[in-house]
Amino acid sequence: MKKDKLYFLTFLSIAVIFLFVALIASQYFIKVSANQLIEVQVESSKREADEFSKLIDFQLSSGIKKEQIVINIQQIIENSNNDTWFISVFNWGGKEVCHPDKTKVGQLVRSNETLLSSLKEKNNSDDLFDILMRKSNQSTSEIIHISPISNSDLIVAANVNIKSISAQMNTLKNNFHLIFLVMGILVILFSFLAVRIIGSAYEKQLELKNSTLTSEVVNLSKLNSDLVSYKERVAETPEKNPSEEPLENEKQRILTYIRNELVPIAIKDIAYIYTENTITYVVCFDGKKSTTNMSLDDLFTNLNSALFFRANRQFIISIAAIDKIIKYGNSQLKILLQSKTSEEIIISKNKAAEFKQWLNI
Repeated sequence: MKKDKLYFLTFLSIAVIFLFVALIASQYFIKVSANQLIEVQVESSKREADEFSKLIDFQLSSGIKKEQIVINIQQIIENSNNDTWFISVFNWGGKEVCHPDKTKVGQLVRSNETLLSSLKEKNNSDDLFDILMRKSNQSTSEIIHISPISNSDLIVAANVNIKSISAQMNTLKNNFHLIFLVMGILVILFSFLAVRIIGSAYEKQLELKNSTLTSEVVNLSKLNSDLVSYKERVAETPEKNPSEEPLENEKQRILTYIRNELVPIAIKDIAYIYTENTITYVVCFDGKKSTTNMSLDDLFTNLNSALFFRANRQFIISIAAIDKIIKYGNSQLKILLQSKTSEEIIISKNKAAEFKQWLNI
């Protein structure tokens, strides 16, 4: 149940984040794409109007009457495609002289002077985009560029069909929204599936680690339990009669040194023995420390193997001194002693099996 809730929250989070990003990104991409399209069309219309103006100027210079030129221009542009961008001619009085729609000839020109002013010096497509996307705009067309004809009262104008271009912009916007919608569905779906797959794999790894950890805890519990049992068995073993001969190679005490003083130490009082800087130290349960001239190898051969264990090259430990056994590193064991010591006694992976066997596991 918790997993399903987590996956649902993950799905919801991805959806909300993508929706937020898409709302911002879609507006930006729509405006950038529309402006690029408008810039290309504006430059093309300006160039066409300038060329048309030069052509009329050339005809006037050639002696052709203005009235004949106007008639010729009207015949050329009449019924031409004015769905998007088109050319018209008006005079200084602001009346249309030539227009693709013949019914508008003689009417006053109506256009946004602010837009024309902004487009006069540079191609400010942002202003035109705002007009195209403004729903309150009622104009059929707008003049975006004018090219006066020398020695004449005629002016060639490049026009844009507002409603047609607005429709194209809306189509562009709808296409972008559709693309973002499809992309959003795919991104959210595949992200959710990826989270599920990665989450499932991670859960399996956690379960495997938990299983391994549980097994190790059980093994350590058993190991510590066997340690207690082993101590009890050793404690219940009848003590030897002093008159009896000791076992071969088994000593009852060893001779040690504290400074220049010879101190005999009973074997049963030894907690552990270790070497440091080639010196062998003997530590008792009460924390007293002394030294001996014997090496660890020599000492271990003279100790009861049922009571002492060679943990590593540095330590020999007494079964009675072991307080706790814990897992350490990769299949290693750390021995905590009852005596007052800060030493860490680590049993390697290879020695760990021997240690367990020593405890009759």
